[in-house]
Amino acid sequence: MRVFLSAGEPSGDHHAALLVRALKARRPDVECVGLGGPGMAAEGCVLVADLTRLAVMWFLRVVLNIHRFVDLARRAERSFLAARPDVCVLVDFPGFHWWLAWRARRHGIPVVFYCPPQIWAWASWRIGKMRRLVDHVLSALPFEHEWFVARGMRSTLVGHPFFDELESAAPTRHDAGAPLVLLLPGSRGQEIEGNLGSILRAAAAVKARVPEARFALGALHERHAARVRETIARMRPELGGLDVAVEAGRTRGLIAEAACAIAVSGSVSLELLAARVPTVIVYRIGGLAYVVQSWFRHARFITLVNLLACRDPILPVRGTLRPPGAVAPADPEAVYPEYLAVQDPAEQVAGHVCRWLADPAASAAVRERIEAVAARVAVGGSAARAADAVLLIATQGRTAAPVTLPAARAA
Repeated sequence: MRVFLSAGEPSGDHHAALLVRALKARRPDVECVGLGGPGMAAEGCVLVADLTRLAVMWFLRVVLNIHRFVDLARRAERSFLAARPDVCVLVDFPGFHWWLAWRARRHGIPVVFYCPPQIWAWASWRIGKMRRLVDHVLSALPFEHEWFVARGMRSTLVGHPFFDELESAAPTRHDAGAPLVLLLPGSRGQEIEGNLGSILRAAAAVKARVPEARFALGALHERHAARVRETIARMRPELGGLDVAVEAGRTRGLIAEAACAIAVSGSVSLELLAARVPTVIVYRIGGLAYVVQSWFRHARFITLVNLLACRDPILPVRGTLRPPGAVAPADPEAVYPEYLAVQDPAEQVAGHVCRWLADPAASAAVRERIEAVAARVAVGGSAARAADAVLLIATQGRTAAPVTLPAARAA
């Protein structure tokens, strides 16, 4: 059996690597090939190319790299022709993966989306394209599974792979000594560029009010860590005496030690949820991007944890056209206060962190809310359930029925 996998970002590479491991555990003879990164390669997937080097965001950046994406799609198609896979598994990264899905489908290869694109949040009109190009969805979140099924997609709820290697129980914390505030500026260069300044200014404000607090910043790799250190050195005059330990490749360990966190919106919020860490979410964008997203957005929140926690995560109609203005207060129903903003939300972010550090009752209250969400959704085994579904689809073909996997909670 031959399985083609494609993942375009570091987090997708990690999820796909766990899936490769689960596939090989069930079928030692399975041959895994595809586009991905070092995680997939380490699990024995033969890479056609390293797609994670092209993890980009926003339209202009995609346009500037379009020739590279076209070349990668053609190389993948040549791989299909050289040795036809039984199934093509795509992990997130929708822009490029639409092209790849079209190429797979025209060669009669079943297409499966694992951790599907969040079109329920920003592009519901693309459901027609998804029905044409994708045979089966392996949904990570309960509400997205229900959304896809209601719109005629074959979907199996497998749970989110971020929980696969995390303890579902809250870790033991040692509260003696100075509390650690963890700073997480994102895994993409443009995320760091857009948000690091606000995160550092918020940390400096916390330090001024809670002098005993310690600060550590988790960087994806040493290249990002070097960039962060340069920014800290450049901002030193406005950061005062703020001392930040910049650590590369240690995010999970730092999360286990953190009293609270300031993080850029992304899948890392699920990791913070599993560790029961009170967190403030930051995501700064430009004025035009703010207006555009306010019109197209269907999701009530930008943070997965908040979407999982609220009763109605998907808005029935698109948002309203909203010009950027002053930083709006965080929605009180959000478990993780979040700031999608054009202006700098550093002061508002610092206010939440200072309250958690100074008021044990406030910290306990937010941890209680986090615990309620984590107990319901922080369930491991996503890759194992996804592997079972992928193998069934590879055997039965494009018309394979959705798989019943009771271990993936639908509540």
